[in-house]
Amino acid sequence: MIVTEDDQAEIKNLQKYLAFKFEMKSLGDLKYFLGIEVARSKHGIFLSQRKYILDLLAETRMLDCKPIDIFSEQNHKLGFFLDHVPVDKERYQRLVRKLIYLAHTSPNIAYAVSVVSQFMHSPSEDHMGAVMRILSYLKVIPGNGLMFCKYGYTNVEGYTDADWASSVIDSCSTSEYFTFVDGNLVTWRSKKQKVVSRSRADIECHGMAQGVCELLCLRRLLRDLGFGPQKPMNLYCDNNKAVIAIAHNLVQHNCTKHVKVDQHFVKEKLDAEIISFPIISSEYQLADFLMKAVSTTVFLNSLDKLDMCDIFAPT
Repeated sequence: MIVTEDDQAEIKNLQKYLAFKFEMKSLGDLKYFLGIEVARSKHGIFLSQRKYILDLLAETRMLDCKPIDIFSEQNHKLGFFLDHVPVDKERYQRLVRKLIYLAHTSPNIAYAVSVVSQFMHSPSEDHMGAVMRILSYLKVIPGNGLMFCKYGYTNVEGYTDADWASSVIDSCSTSEYFTFVDGNLVTWRSKKQKVVSRSRADIECHGMAQGVCELLCLRRLLRDLGFGPQKPMNLYCDNNKAVIAIAHNLVQHNCTKHVKVDQHFVKEKLDAEIISFPIISSEYQLADFLMKAVSTTVFLNSLDKLDMCDIFAPT
């Protein structure tokens, strides 16, 4: 159990009450919880899963593997093919589930994990090879994690993007977003859509609406805590000019009734000045590596912007 409070006297009273009712004791400041390691310094709080990764590498006998700098090949063609060689289904599922849990503190592997998790019911040697490639990448950065710092402001902002008809299996699209509070990465998502979209504006509008929903949830949570944002929350988009134009202009809605719910939802938040949509160039779009395999340079630059680091790395 994690107990958090800004009143130390209340924490002690709660601990005494719990100790009286149950057989339990205080273990002091939070350091390790369900595989997640917590480190504190004057710079902030650092979350990682270093021990979890090393245990996973030991379990799969990958501690001596050759490390690689990036986990996923560009323009990969993973899919289902008639001549594929099946592998142990239970082992594959077990490894992918462990990687899914690892992604709680590792947004850098979110895209690769979302890809390999699509083949849980019928994995092949190619799919298992992709899983092993992720493990080889993890050997390079077992101590990588997220740093949470106090910057003194309560800005809430997000980045959203969509990759239209990107799946080689069924031409479904992928949408993704990052959200930040006070400059700290707090939530992220890379999700393949369930239906095929014939329109790029359709999938981008849907992805934008998902990003807006996530920002609204964070806004509501912060207000409950007494730290609600006082100005519109920025949702950064690139290549979404058509969607933004539709959201600002009700006249165009009649031409796009198939996505009118998402459009009216976004328009409502724009009119209330809760959300704003600054347009950024693709080179500054942090969400790119959540939807596709990017080059090593783009990938490493994105990690720097997300404040991902390794406090265990030798100086």
